[in-house]
Amino acid sequence: MAALMTSVIDHPEKCTEYIQHCREMNIKILPPSVNSGDGPFTTENGAIRYGMYAIKSIGRGVIDMIVRERESGGPFETIRDFLERTYGKEMNKRAVENLIRAGALDAVPGTRKQLLQVYSRILDAVAAEKKESVTGQMHLFDFMDPEQKKEYEITLPPVGEFSREELLAFEKEVLGVYLSGHPLEEYQEIIKKRCTAFSSDFIPDEETGEARAENGRFVTVGGIITAKTLKYTRNNQTMAFVTVEDLMGTVESLVFPKIYEKYRDKLEPDRKVLIEGRVSAEDEKPSKLIADKVTEFSEVPRELWLAFPTMEEFKKTEREIREALETAEEGSDHVFIFIRDGKNFREETRRRTILLGESVPLFFRNLLGAENVKIRIAKR
Repeated sequence: MAALMTSVIDHPEKCTEYIQHCREMNIKILPPSVNSGDGPFTTENGAIRYGMYAIKSIGRGVIDMIVRERESGGPFETIRDFLERTYGKEMNKRAVENLIRAGALDAVPGTRKQLLQVYSRILDAVAAEKKESVTGQMHLFDFMDPEQKKEYEITLPPVGEFSREELLAFEKEVLGVYLSGHPLEEYQEIIKKRCTAFSSDFIPDEETGEARAENGRFVTVGGIITAKTLKYTRNNQTMAFVTVEDLMGTVESLVFPKIYEKYRDKLEPDRKVLIEGRVSAEDEKPSKLIADKVTEFSEVPRELWLAFPTMEEFKKTEREIREALETAEEGSDHVFIFIRDGKNFREETRRRTILLGESVPLFFRNLLGAENVKIRIAKR
């Protein structure tokens, strides 16, 4: 699989498809790494290490230089060690920033947020020291022993880490793929149960020239709206071209005026939606989806199941569970309690259904453990 992914390293949409296949086969995908990665994709203890050649705005010569430096001088120990050893060898600030955003410097101390805040100052300091060294000037550091030098090191600020959404956005920006996760992970059950086609089905096969989703077929796709372009008809009616991103890639949906007027509030960037419509094939181009109906993920009724080994165990957290449900936003989702020893269950949201969103399942996973929290799609 690593060799196969290397063959499409410059095509993020193909890499995304292979990443999804790896996840389905329980093959772990590791981020690129200056300390253990390489230019191409490589295998590592049964996992696949993402190739550094895939990081945008960094030439392959720079990546090769980093690998050679690591092999000759050993692993990079800190962000300063990395910058000192690679400075002046085609390494610039943009390259360093993209390495951090991609996770390639996760091997050195500091979160991505911390490293992004200090790397520029460290690089400036390293550049100044090297310049003084070239001109023969003495530097304060030349008179210090190693312990004294530590007191003058630029320290990592106590700023924590970026949110999961921000980390994923950075990976998408510099790699072209979501690597450590996907914004749609929370909704995979909805996608599995309700979607009948995926973005990869709209791409023509290289040999046959035809897409898997046949022209005229009525399908449902689901994902995040990443872009919207408005157009106006001769009658000055509004229509839209909407880009929907799913776990495999993107598909463009054409929304004619009547449908757009009906669902315009749901057709905004970052909305997670299901779009039902008809496939419109184009010669040698990805097919489009002619929209007929739009449903937000939040409108699809779901069930949250919380499992406990015994009723006694449930009683220990019952108050916290009820408080969380009482303060949750109102919606169409149901919550059930399952007691394993008696194999019985009961609904906790009979009077008021809630909106699960992302925060409610996360709260219960932290409270009870991920293995005791399951999400199902309610029966239609």
